[in-house]
Amino acid sequence: MNQNVKLDRQKENTTVEVHSLSHDGRGIGTVNQKTTFISGALPGETVSYKMTQKRSHYNEAETLAILHASTERTIPPCPHFGVCGGCSLQHMSIDTQIALKQQTLLEQLKHFGHVSPETLLAPLHAGSTGYRRKARLGVKYVIKKEKMLVGFREKSSRYLADLDGCAVLHPKVGEQFHVLQQLVRSLEHYQQIPQIEVAIGDEDAALVFRHLKPLSETDRKKLWEFGKDYQFHIYLQPNPPAPVEKLWPDDSHARLTYRLPHEGLEFLFHPLDFIQINLEMNRLMVQQAMDLLDLQPNETVLDLFCGIGNFTLPMARRARHVTGIEGSIDMVARAYDNAVHNHLPNADFYAANLEEPPAQAPWIHSSYDKILLDPPRAGAKAILPHFKQFAAKRIVYVSCNPATLARDAGELVHNHGYTLKQAGMMNMFPHTSHIEAMAVFDK
Repeated sequence: MNQNVKLDRQKENTTVEVHSLSHDGRGIGTVNQKTTFISGALPGETVSYKMTQKRSHYNEAETLAILHASTERTIPPCPHFGVCGGCSLQHMSIDTQIALKQQTLLEQLKHFGHVSPETLLAPLHAGSTGYRRKARLGVKYVIKKEKMLVGFREKSSRYLADLDGCAVLHPKVGEQFHVLQQLVRSLEHYQQIPQIEVAIGDEDAALVFRHLKPLSETDRKKLWEFGKDYQFHIYLQPNPPAPVEKLWPDDSHARLTYRLPHEGLEFLFHPLDFIQINLEMNRLMVQQAMDLLDLQPNETVLDLFCGIGNFTLPMARRARHVTGIEGSIDMVARAYDNAVHNHLPNADFYAANLEEPPAQAPWIHSSYDKILLDPPRAGAKAILPHFKQFAAKRIVYVSCNPATLARDAGELVHNHGYTLKQAGMMNMFPHTSHIEAMAVFDK
């Protein structure tokens, strides 16, 4: 029997009362004695819905109309909500979003790690619109519409949505979709540009145009003039292994910057480097991590998955020495540059694949007073066995996936003798179901 049957959406249209929320923000109701997940619905609401899929143990549906609205429902800040697949929680008040994410974190810690924090950290939150400073915009000329599309995919689709802006992107780009559409359509090779990478620092913004074939001199000139007129740094990204080329301004300085004002630090980064996409939240996150670490002048610190030094350098302001480990050689070079740029000689960096930790690396055989780690979504499972050697008395774990945080927390508590002292969510991605979190472990 097929357990994943797609239904004819035109044949089913009925109502349901919603009693709770799933971890990803969908309403949960009961239809014919089967749990049904309903996108766009909130607890306490009565909605008409359209069934989209039936599975063996649950159904999936989407909201058609709100017959009785929750007090937690709000007007989405983006007119494209429901069409664009980028932000699924815009119908939900910010307070409700935060409460959902905090509760999800606690439930996953308990479910996957069999642990609970002694103290719950207050949620971290900054602005909810115009916050996103890194993005990848799809580009496609649609013949049937006779229109150039720039933006994100439609909800539950591989096709680009027809958007005229984005409420969560920084206004420098989020309010300029029509200008980008006109620019790309004016190029001779407009069908050879599948995406535009966006990177915005504290002062400057960059656009990286991916192109599948070499651009003509006419196209290069148009992009150069666009960068100058609209004050965007313009980069060209051809097919590998050809290098990324900076087109405008025509100088040798291929870096943007962001600052941590309370730390007196400035970071240099390339537009294609990984940085936190929400710089205002990043400042709150770094400040909270420093407070929780409570570093002393005589202490040594290990920073795992250190990137360009976002946490390393603030720690170097406080500790005797910080060792940063990162998988990318380019990012390690950038971290060194940032340490020099900020006159911090007490930080050093090593390139290492932390999914396969190097047995002979000198840093892996050392001990440290404290550890900060900020792993990718897969978590830090492979490096955890070495924490016995590291012998840190305090760990601050920054996570972008509460499920792997919970798994690793269980390992630290049940097999390494740590206590989960504090944990809490950070609303790095408002209006989405994505959860960032921070946890503190003591021994």
